[in-house]
Amino acid sequence: MNIGDVAKRTHLPPKTIRYYEDIGLITPPRDANGYRAFREADMHKLAFLGRARALGFTIEDCRNLLALWEDTARASADVKTIAQKHLLEIEEKITALQDMRDTLSTLVTACAGDSRPDCPILTDFAKEG
Repeated sequence: MNIGDVAKRTHLPPKTIRYYEDIGLITPPRDANGYRAFREADMHKLAFLGRARALGFTIEDCRNLLALWEDTARASADVKTIAQKHLLEIEEKITALQDMRDTLSTLVTACAGDSRPDCPILTDFAKEG
């Protein structure tokens, strides 16, 4: 399979596939002409990586998860530890985003939005510390 075929099947851009190769996440063999000759196993790895990245896992987490996926003697606890850490990071981001939304909502509500120059949004932004 060539990179275009793999890109279509995995829904990953060729640039991403090349990047994953550059950083060693996949190592497709090369034909005599130097073109990548993706195997079915490479396509499955790329689909795996695409799904993990879509869930927000870092490249390093993906590397670790891929190694665990390929290790038939793995402990599922190792996989769960990585996923739990990522879930906690997501929950922290959600909390931070909710705090930002609440603050901005309060400021938008406080602003009259008319032709007067007074603006509680700008006043709040100008506060020190």
